[in-house]
Amino acid sequence: MSVAMPRIKTRGVVFVHSTPTALCPHIQWTLESALGSRVSIDWTPQPAAPGLVRGEFAWSGVQGTGAQIASALRGFAGLRYEVTEEPSPGVDGSRWAHTPGLGIHHTWVSASGDAVINEDRLREVVKLAQGSPEAMAEMIEELLGTDWDDELEVFRYAGDGAPVRWLHKVG
Repeated sequence: MSVAMPRIKTRGVVFVHSTPTALCPHIQWTLESALGSRVSIDWTPQPAAPGLVRGEFAWSGVQGTGAQIASALRGFAGLRYEVTEEPSPGVDGSRWAHTPGLGIHHTWVSASGDAVINEDRLREVVKLAQGSPEAMAEMIEELLGTDWDDELEVFRYAGDGAPVRWLHKVG
């Protein structure tokens, strides 16, 4: 007899930073499929990219839902997005960032919102850098997703009068 493990709930946010309007219904259908529930997004013009729109959606689901959402959205050409999943019992939070030019990047996130780099990954950086501070810095920047942050930063600002989403306090 197998014992069913409890499914731990968490929540997060999908930030679509820029997309052509023609993709909006397809993005919503993809989110509905990943979440198993109805999704409604208020699309607003993206000031950083005339002709494109932006939107965000708060979600809740079991641990791992953020990864499912991020993976499902990967197939859309020209889409810039971030998906967050808050920490939950026994699991750090996560953030997935995607840009058309860079693809997708995953970062673990602590309860305080800091990026977390696994010790095995740091050991690998030290080994591969072979004593070069420049190489080490470059590899750590890659692990932190600096290129993704740099590209997405201009798109994160919604413009005057757009809604602001405050982070939830953990604990």
